[in-house]
Amino acid sequence: MFRDMRRKDRSMDNEQALNLLEKGQYGVLSTVGENGYAYGVPLNYVYREGSIYFHCALEGNKWDNLKFNNKVSFCVVGNTQPIPDKFSYRYESVIVFGRATEVYDKEKEDALVALIQKYAGEFMEKGMEYIQKDSIKTKVIKINVEYLTGKARK
Repeated sequence: MFRDMRRKDRSMDNEQALNLLEKGQYGVLSTVGENGYAYGVPLNYVYREGSIYFHCALEGNKWDNLKFNNKVSFCVVGNTQPIPDKFSYRYESVIVFGRATEVYDKEKEDALVALIQKYAGEFMEKGMEYIQKDSIKTKVIKINVEYLTGKARK
């Protein structure tokens, strides 16, 4: 179903790819809309228990596209550095393919807490208040990872 990586010599093993997914600061979610166009949007996320979680507004392109087609791709790029004399780059990246679904109740709250821990851990108390007050104004989406590849040039 998924094409093999062309440059197998640059393939990361699964553990390295998952490590990059865990430590990445943002990723790009790619969806397809009803109009047939691809839509890529950078977003904050958290990887936990084998899935990727992010939040989104109650309406908008992202949510409309996910309702239309829940098959998504998610890309995280780690460290990059130009290699001018080789006309190339050092890089590390991971690409995930999966299906995105909305989560509710405890799973939603746990994902929001994990997002606060990752991006604003020093403000947990205030973050918990924010979740209690405003979580009704957001959706939490889970990407169930179906296929993952990592690639790096050192």
